[in-house]
Amino acid sequence: MDKIAVLETVRPIPQPCTIVIFGATGDLTHRKLIPAIYNLAADGDLPEGTRVVAFARREKTNEGFRVELEEAARKFSRQKIDDALWAKFAATITYHRSEFSDVEGYKTLATELDAIDAAGGPKGNRLFYLAAGPDQFEEILVNLKAADLNKAPEGAWSRVVVEKPFGTDYESAHHLNEIVSGSFRENDTFRIDHYLGKETAQNIMVLRFANSIWEALWNHRYIDHVQITASEPLGVEGRGGYYEGAGALRDMVQNHLLQLLCLVAMEPPVDLHADSIRDEKVKVIRSLRPLVGTEDVGNNVIRGQYSAGSLNGARVRAYRDEERVDPESNTETYAALRLHVDNWRWADVPFYVRVGKRLPKGGTEIAIQFQQAPPVLFNKCSDEFDRNELVIRIQPDEGISLRMGSKKPGAALQIERVKMDFHYGTTFNKATPEAYERLLLDAMAGDATLFARRDEVEFAWKFIDEIEKAWKINDENVPLSYYASGSWGPNEADDLIKQDERVWRKF
Repeated sequence: MDKIAVLETVRPIPQPCTIVIFGATGDLTHRKLIPAIYNLAADGDLPEGTRVVAFARREKTNEGFRVELEEAARKFSRQKIDDALWAKFAATITYHRSEFSDVEGYKTLATELDAIDAAGGPKGNRLFYLAAGPDQFEEILVNLKAADLNKAPEGAWSRVVVEKPFGTDYESAHHLNEIVSGSFRENDTFRIDHYLGKETAQNIMVLRFANSIWEALWNHRYIDHVQITASEPLGVEGRGGYYEGAGALRDMVQNHLLQLLCLVAMEPPVDLHADSIRDEKVKVIRSLRPLVGTEDVGNNVIRGQYSAGSLNGARVRAYRDEERVDPESNTETYAALRLHVDNWRWADVPFYVRVGKRLPKGGTEIAIQFQQAPPVLFNKCSDEFDRNELVIRIQPDEGISLRMGSKKPGAALQIERVKMDFHYGTTFNKATPEAYERLLLDAMAGDATLFARRDEVEFAWKFIDEIEKAWKINDENVPLSYYASGSWGPNEADDLIKQDERVWRKF
């Protein structure tokens, strides 16, 4: 058996199921979930017999709802909609109207699911997807249990997918975990983080552990520092009410960026099973050097908020002028952190993490900055060429590039920075699947590798809570900084990394 076949046998096979989407009239369903399921069907990856039941509160007919979904799919699908295939796919979608708080609606749902199975459906396999607001997760989970929908028929399975945000702090995340565990086993619980479904994020372990050149260099002896950046040109885009209760730290750092940090910093797992990989990620979070108190947080974390400015030639307003935002809000739209993973591999290697809205360009990347070569032969050259840099692009143009110095052709000894670049789309001559496509397939297979485990979520919240606690004190050590829309963030963030004689990488 060849190596590819061996790897294929590690992953469980997706099984047909009925996907029940709670909050099915929302943007997530229209923009992401239904296009993802359709694309799986178009690629031949959707298990035969899979059905979709949309659970929501508005009055709609099956036909009317299918028309809405088709309009959205034509707009948001990564591949063109085939009329015949869509007609076949749409016929598998039904609409179930109920209030989330009405247990009778869940009992009639159970009857509908039984009827689907009796008519040749997926024989009892059910995947409950919580695409509703986070404030509704608890009552949905409680009512699923009250209607016995958390219990799978004999020989089948019942699983739940929970969207972010999974709690707003440690206490709320712990409480929600208790509710989930009261209804579903941990092995049947899938806490989704769509960043982990992206091809490049999945490729980090392959890059590190399947290539001897990187495996040997991936430690404090050769790596100077790591930068993880998530940049957005957009503002809050009408989501001011949500963002006021979240902020950049809780919205992005606690989940997406800490997950990427874990993939970069983790030790090799003993095998490719989900818990083996997640065990190593938890160890990274537990190894993060705590940031406790206003002085500690003030020295290592910068929080900022965008003011009015210019972006792509257009004037944009300040965060405090956005709809449903407090005119005196102290919510951060930007955060920059200097973190340390206190273990042998990463001793004294800083991880600089930043995220911000209204920045000049959009994208998420990980930049591995290597140590300088000994300053002997080319020590008169500019520092610009001194460091090799490995850049892992998570989005939008997924790929990996390596920057290095090379002699420019000619008689003179001139060194120029060059780049070796790998793009998923051009290398493999196919469109990269959307993150939700991979994650939905994994949930159907029962493979939780790319989903967060309970302890992983709670340890991450414990770390973030200490920073939030320091901010709430409103001490002069932890001020809120401001930056003009269209800039790369507050000057204080530049000063943070300059203290270590380093600079932020520009996209």
